[in-house]
Order: sequence, then C-alpha cells, then structure tokens
Amino acid sequence: MSEKANLTALGFCGADDSIDPNLLGLICQSYPFVEFGVLFRPDKEGTPRYASPSWVSRLGEVVARINAHTTTMRLAAHLCGTRVNEVLDGNVEFFKSLRGVFGRCQINATAVNGVDTSNLAASVPNLLEVFEQFPDIEFIIQKNEETAPIWEGILDCATDDSFPSNVTFLLDESKGTGVFAGGDWSSAIPTTYPRDKKIGFAGGIGPTNVTEVLQGLTSSSNISPDAGFWIDMESSLRSLKNGEDVFDLEKCYECIRGVCTLGFYGHPEFLPS
Repeated sequence: MSEKANLTALGFCGADDSIDPNLLGLICQSYPFVEFGVLFRPDKEGTPRYASPSWVSRLGEVVARINAHTTTMRLAAHLCGTRVNEVLDGNVEFFKSLRGVFGRCQINATAVNGVDTSNLAASVPNLLEVFEQFPDIEFIIQKNEETAPIWEGILDCATDDSFPSNVTFLLDESKGTGVFAGGDWSSAIPTTYPRDKKIGFAGGIGPTNVTEVLQGLTSSSNISPDAGFWIDMESSLRSLKNGEDVFDLEKCYECIRGVCTLGFYGHPEFLPS
C-alpha cells in the first residue's frame, strides 16, 4: 500500500479584532499544527477580516510569550491590496515588521484583493530578490489562472535545484473568494513544481467538508508523502453574532476535530479524544 501524504498545517485565515489574540495562543498551544492567518490591506484595516494595527501588536505580544515558553505559534501574513503592490515593486519595508511574528507570508496578487495586476510578469525579478533577502520567511504564492504570470515566471527561472527554498504554492482558483472547486484538486499542481515541496489548497473549504477534502487529498498520488500539504480557509469561518461579522473559533474547532478524527494529529492529553 502506497504511503499517503501528510497534512503539514491547518490554516485559519481572517483572524481580526472580533477575537481576543490570547484565544489564538491557547489554541496553538493545544494544537500546534494550526496556523492562523492575518490579512493585511491598509484601506480595510479594522474592518471584518482585516485586523487593526493595534490588534496585530497585541498578537505579537502573545507570540513572544508563547515562543519563549512553549512551542512556536504558527502565523501567516496574507498580503492584499497595496501591501502586494509594494512587494511586486520590490519594496521590502513592510516585511521588516513581520519578522519574529509571522513565519509565512502569502502574496495574493489578484484584482479581487485590490492588486494592480496589469503587469505581473515584470514583477518576477523583484519577487525573486525579496525571497532571497528574507530567507527566514516562507513565501506562499497563490496559484490560479490570474496569477499565472507570477508562478509560471518563478518556475521558468528555476529548476529542481534552484527553486527558492523558502517559496511554496497555494492552489486557489477561487482567488480567495471561498468558492469550492471540487474534483481532484491535486491535478492542478504544475508538472514542473518540485516534487519535494509541500503544497497548499484553498477555496471553499470549511467545517462542513474538511474531512471530505482531506480524504481526497491524502489519496492523491500527485502529492509527495515526504513533502505533504496544507489547507487554508477563510470565508467559511465567519459568523454573524449580535449583529457583527466575526471570526468564529467554534467553526475553527470543528475543523480541528475533523483533522483529529482522521488521525492526522491528536487532541492534547488533558482533553478526551
């Protein structure tokens, strides 16, 4: 029987001011495979899904405390809008604020995310330089039809031996809108993508279908068991509570429970299975 691919991370994106950062820390201590994502888009800061600078500062304090005493808290910065335009132009000032807090950084270079996509191909050299300048950050490239000039350009500039060690792809044809693709998601992995690289999947994943999605991905022969994969979700984690659009940790936990039920990881010893 062939070995199955392993889940490397369970991503929950859109953590914002509606939730206390301490609660994120508690979950990460109990379930270290969880990665919380924070969306950065200056024109939407402080609105649902987009954390305010003061909230991000409080989150940084939580990270410092946890990392000093226990396991590393896993966080991903998801760049949108002008934050993406900056990096496409080679401006790295914002990345300096991410160090020590965010281990990964996703670049959402799509129009629906407020990005100027008129000349994405020309940004590839700038991106390659940014990757080299920040070897301690793992960069996630959103792979879909619209971002093809970027991910194809990166693949064209690299071979298995020269592909940037701190770059991975996230397959999300929904472009962050939460539309479920269905079918064999792994069939969209580029044939020239390094076999030893983990790869991510997103688009309409949530509490109602997470186990189905995971079962399909683990049975795929297109994903290397040694490299593994991660999944990420955002829209499905929102709820309307007291008239407010909030990041719902109960929905996050439903997904965590599904992951543990499938045997990828276990609950902490102080909790029943």
